[in-house]
Amino acid sequence: MLNIGGNKIVFKRVLGRIIVEGSALLKGDAVQKKQRNPSKSLKFVTFDPLISTMNNTSDNIFNIKELLSFVKLNKRVYLWSSLLAVVVLSLVAYYLPNQYQSHLILYPASSSSISQSLLEKNVKSRDILKFGEEEEVEQIQQILQSDIIRKMVVEKYHLFQHYDLKKSEKYAYSKLLDKYEDNVSIRRTQYNSIKIEVYDHSPDTAALIANDIANFLDTVMNNLQHNRALKAFKIVEKEYLRLQEQIKSLNDSLTYLRSLGVNDYESQAEVLNQALAQAIIKNNKPAIKTLEKKIAVMSRYGSAYMQLSNYLEYQTEQLSIIHSKYTEAKVDVEQHLPHKFIVSRAYPAERPTYPIRWLIVLSGLLSLWLLLTFVLLIFRNNN
Repeated sequence: MLNIGGNKIVFKRVLGRIIVEGSALLKGDAVQKKQRNPSKSLKFVTFDPLISTMNNTSDNIFNIKELLSFVKLNKRVYLWSSLLAVVVLSLVAYYLPNQYQSHLILYPASSSSISQSLLEKNVKSRDILKFGEEEEVEQIQQILQSDIIRKMVVEKYHLFQHYDLKKSEKYAYSKLLDKYEDNVSIRRTQYNSIKIEVYDHSPDTAALIANDIANFLDTVMNNLQHNRALKAFKIVEKEYLRLQEQIKSLNDSLTYLRSLGVNDYESQAEVLNQALAQAIIKNNKPAIKTLEKKIAVMSRYGSAYMQLSNYLEYQTEQLSIIHSKYTEAKVDVEQHLPHKFIVSRAYPAERPTYPIRWLIVLSGLLSLWLLLTFVLLIFRNNN
């Protein structure tokens, strides 16, 4: 790629330097010839006015007329050199490989989890539709530039063969990375989006790589989050199954106590005591004996029944909470949402981006003229 603005600055500086040094050389040449043949006029232009101007001004402003006169004296050299340079530069520019550019623009999505966004009541459901903030932009950019995605692109598109590199050669992977970094650009824009630019000699390949880099983002993010969510799910699942087993054991124990006649300790104890009092008043000995046995069972197992009932109620509440966490963790493991909003997909370019052939020829001509002027000045001074 050619830096036009930089070439202009360099051109001005080099041209000024050439004129300063060339003027000095011409002045010395003119003095020597005048001393040898004072009556014979010179056939080339000296730069005395130019030198005085440069000495008097700090900007080194040169006289265009003096420069044009010098070029006119050597017009044949400039003409034939320029024609030859145009032919050579045109051939070089023609055979330079074309580079096509495709780009994609995306915004990161909010980083909230699916379960928090969809299942929890205190989180607004529209949070999953929000664009990511600055933190999410930086995270997504780092993942897009990560070695994981780079390897996925290299393997899918066989970039070693695509870039004419052999894995057996020295520093093969380093050369591949240099090629990849030259052809793939991932940067943050002023609008807080991310722009992916891909250059390649094939327009279709450039577009495919740009789109796949964005697609690989979801794959990598989902894998990273899935591994973490799976571990969390295993922890919650273990606790959830433990509570279920414990509640089942408590229910079995209460079922056994109910088989002994202990169904509701507080209400049963009150009713049995009232019945026993009535039986004693009526002196109903069989009833008294039966009621005393039931009261003995209640006295023996009533406390255990109360403890088991209370503990079962507490564990049931805990199971409800854990079940909610279990459902959220299961959703995070099994379901995935895109981590990006693509606002502009990459498409194959219709014409090459580089090289700019006319600019190559023009830059080459300017460089030739500067060099030729410098060489002619030195040659004339030596003669």
